[in-house]
Amino acid sequence: MGELRWTEKASKNLQAIFDYISKDSRVYAARYVKALIHATKKLENMPRCGRIVPELEDPGFREVIYGNYRIVYRIIGGDDDIEILAVIHGARDMKGAFREEWELI
Repeated sequence: MGELRWTEKASKNLQAIFDYISKDSRVYAARYVKALIHATKKLENMPRCGRIVPELEDPGFREVIYGNYRIVYRIIGGDDDIEILAVIHGARDMKGAFREEWELI
């Protein structure tokens, strides 16, 4: 069973989502962010259950979908540790988001 770790950038993505939703309701914002985090818990036992991110054309990047958001992660190390890289709205251009934020492609 791997360990789940959120990068600083992914944590900032969660904060931005919270800030946006909390303009209408802090309660719903907290619930939604908590649900986003919960959607990643299955990765601890099944790290390869997410699909490969099609736009990135690299099998090292996977994602799980929750609502309108794509939670992008990668498996690192031999112990199947999970590193959550970003939480990106589905309407955003994935390649553009990674080029701007990660400089990975």
